[in-house]
Amino acid sequence: MSIWVDILRWLHIIGATVLFGTGAGIAFFMLMAQRTGKPEIVAHVAGTVVIADAIFTATAVVVQPITGALLARDMGWPLGQGWIVLSLLLYAVAGAFWLPVVWIQLRMRDLARQAVLENAPLPEEERRLFRIWFACGFPAFGAVLAILWLMVTRPETGFWP
Repeated sequence: MSIWVDILRWLHIIGATVLFGTGAGIAFFMLMAQRTGKPEIVAHVAGTVVIADAIFTATAVVVQPITGALLARDMGWPLGQGWIVLSLLLYAVAGAFWLPVVWIQLRMRDLARQAVLENAPLPEEERRLFRIWFACGFPAFGAVLAILWLMVTRPETGFWP
């Protein structure tokens, strides 16, 4: 195996780790901030989460399919293999839940900042958005976990060559 394949594999694993780690970390810190009910804490954490998503998650979202396609090519794995097709479908599911979450995070941050400026409690809209945000995390995070399993095991799916 060439050093190029080793580098691709390493980059692909780093990207998967970033997606998993930022997803878990962001969910944890947003949940803990929300539980305080304090607008200043929610505003700060949501602001940090928006930055982390922009720097880490978005970068990994772009890098993963590129390194995955290059790695598959260099390993001789057809992109039509069942586990790869299933991984790509799950990637689309994760993305379909992540994209609205990005907007929700921005809105939650802004609502919490406004509450701080007005010395008011978190508005009901912010709490409602958090519930939607949290619910979107389950299918997205589940899809990422399933993709990690497929990457590691590369199973024969039986439904696709």
